[in-house]
Amino acid sequence: MSTALTARERMLGRLRAAAPAAPEAVDIIDTAIDNHYQARRAAAPLSPHHRIAAVQAALRAAHAQVDCVSADAWPALLAQRLGEHGVRRLLLDTGSAEGRALRAALPQGLEALPFERPLAQWKGELFDTVDAGLTVARSGIAATGTLVIAPDAATPRTVSLAPPLHVCLVYASTLHVDLHAAARAERWMDGMPSNLVRVSGPSKTSDIQQTLAYGAHGPRWLWVLIIDDLTAPEGGRP
Repeated sequence: MSTALTARERMLGRLRAAAPAAPEAVDIIDTAIDNHYQARRAAAPLSPHHRIAAVQAALRAAHAQVDCVSADAWPALLAQRLGEHGVRRLLLDTGSAEGRALRAALPQGLEALPFERPLAQWKGELFDTVDAGLTVARSGIAATGTLVIAPDAATPRTVSLAPPLHVCLVYASTLHVDLHAAARAERWMDGMPSNLVRVSGPSKTSDIQQTLAYGAHGPRWLWVLIIDDLTAPEGGRP
């Protein structure tokens, strides 16, 4: 049997042999990164309302449909559009405040489904009959138009990946200027969730003959509703 080390084994060996960075060096690097991004934000400040516009522009450029609506208007607007789009089965967290608000506005014949069974028990049904999935973003990033979604038991990652239409709500008060600001404000260094999904548009690929195609690896459509809670009391969130 050959005893020659593979490239992977050599790389891992070098990593194991390398001395860990001193805490002082890590602090210096962190400070330099913080200073860089703080200087950029100070040179080109972006107000909360301008962050809404930046997110809208970036997501629309990525082929997503985006609207900014008030906290009391979005359920009726979304329910109407779902009906017009021909959605008959919608996957969502029926126990959340947003889920309850939307269910109350849904037209007759549009079924709201909770994700309450293990995926293996209804995978065929999910992929064949569910038309859309609703998620609520943890936050958003204005610089790239990115939605930050933290899946949980009620809205696992499948909700934003399996149905052909992904609908995402994001509150304007949770929009950050850039990724660095999001990581610092939400203290990602203190513990990341096991799965953090970042969405910047519908699924797309140009693997085949460099032709851009949507929906190859996930949702064909992405609808984003930015809920303007900036002027509401206590942030306006349910």
